[in-house]
Amino acid sequence: MTEDQTNKAEHLAAEDWSGEMGRRWLANVQRFEAMIAPVGEALLAQAAYRPGERVIDLGCGGGATTLAIARAVANDGVALGLDISPDLINHARERADAAGLANARFVCADAATATLTDAPFGRLFSRFGSMFFAEPHQAFANLRAQLVPGGRVDLAVWGPPRDNAWMMAMMGVARRHIDIPPAVPRTPGPFAFEDVDYLGEVLTGGGFAGIEITPWEGLQAIGGKGLSVAEAADFALASLAIGRALEQAGTDVHAAARADLEELFARHHSPEGGVQLGAKVWLVSARA
Repeated sequence: MTEDQTNKAEHLAAEDWSGEMGRRWLANVQRFEAMIAPVGEALLAQAAYRPGERVIDLGCGGGATTLAIARAVANDGVALGLDISPDLINHARERADAAGLANARFVCADAATATLTDAPFGRLFSRFGSMFFAEPHQAFANLRAQLVPGGRVDLAVWGPPRDNAWMMAMMGVARRHIDIPPAVPRTPGPFAFEDVDYLGEVLTGGGFAGIEITPWEGLQAIGGKGLSVAEAADFALASLAIGRALEQAGTDVHAAARADLEELFARHHSPEGGVQLGAKVWLVSARA
């Protein structure tokens, strides 16, 4: 990939999350959140928020983790959800109002460049919201500027593709039917920080120290636990990147790929667990 192609891909990644990808997430928000809930729970347990703390939730999506943080920090604390998608931010605000959580606030902005009016904060949290920066060194330096000296960061990012069968198995199905170029290492995307050395380099370059990285491994339930094979396929094809790619290939290709996807899912399905495949995540902590 040339430098120009890389720049275009990075630009499109940011635009996508503020537009179509944000709308797709919102349309399937309950199933997205159910799918990644175990990782969010593990990261929240690591962060161990206390009453009175002021926390930025980076890439907050539909606001589930922001609301959980708001409850943990109680009325004297603040949970500020930050996301580039206006659709998701509006939904998150509605959820906070419905829950009566006045200490959960939301800002629609690009975290790579935003200056928050309520800064500095004491903590930064992100469940899969930090892997899409076009210029990650600059983005983390900007985030560092929003924190107090010594402020703590807790992040969850995907580990290596080979350890995330839930995504790579679906990608393998799609590649039987369409051409999908391999991901370029260290570029915006789910596996931007699969390399822990690179992750450490980015955090250190942004002004963070005391970096600790702990692996989390478990089963990823496609669309959440308890879905049927057909429901899991509906979710994957309606909301994940492979679905968009197959849509563009035409009806016949889409139908053939769906049949293969359901065959894959059937091998990993149970009535209570739904469709579950292996996942690996890096749980990261650091200090500003």
